[in-house]
Amino acid sequence: MNLLALPAFDDNYIWMLHDGHDAVVVDPGDETPVLDALRAHSLRLAAILVTHHHADHVGGVAALRQATQAAVYGPAGEAIPEPFVPLAGGDQLAVLGQRFDVVDVPGHTAGHIAYVEHGAAAEPLLFCGDTLFSAGCGRLFEGTPAQMHASLQKLAALPPDSRVCCTHEYTLSNLRFAAAVEPDNAAIARHTAHCRALRAAGRPTLPSHIALELEINPFLRCTEPAVVQAAQAHGAAGRAAPEVFAALRRWKDGFR
Repeated sequence: MNLLALPAFDDNYIWMLHDGHDAVVVDPGDETPVLDALRAHSLRLAAILVTHHHADHVGGVAALRQATQAAVYGPAGEAIPEPFVPLAGGDQLAVLGQRFDVVDVPGHTAGHIAYVEHGAAAEPLLFCGDTLFSAGCGRLFEGTPAQMHASLQKLAALPPDSRVCCTHEYTLSNLRFAAAVEPDNAAIARHTAHCRALRAAGRPTLPSHIALELEINPFLRCTEPAVVQAAQAHGAAGRAAPEVFAALRRWKDGFR
């Protein structure tokens, strides 16, 4: 299986997985990059997977469906362009001979879902939309801090070699915040240098890995003493991980 990150808009990625003949795409906010990639690689689009209802994730769905007759799958609790197959946590689907497990991850939106693809010979692939970013997480537009913290804990429990295919190139910005939270974290400094080199070469910083995120992502490190201390300095009422997470998210919302 081949994994492609198709740039869209200013900082989105539309993820495409293909076997040389057929393809599946995740969160196509714009149909043009997908159609261009299908032509360039002589592929047939078999399926469209959607994680949540925001326009930069669903804007190309209708045009792609019309052009390719691909099946569309999305969260049961959100308004996805009809018709689509509604999914919820615990569901499974088979696309391109691969199994995709559906995980409920509310927080960024109320009905947000993620997909975990289990390839026979490769690292698992996590398509997590705007829930987990490299070194960060999504804003809370519809959910609560407790919901988002619980959602991130589900993703953090995936196999460490799982590749994290999130949908925005926010990594360097997120790493600046991570360094403010944990200025003595050497892993953050190393990964920042690595990502700067990638971006200077015009390459994406993604996918990441769960193992790496556990080292650099403050939102997955809410029990680390340095993170707890930083969060308490920015309004955390206690040391419990959900309270630490909530303080970090408020801090990040105003971070420049």
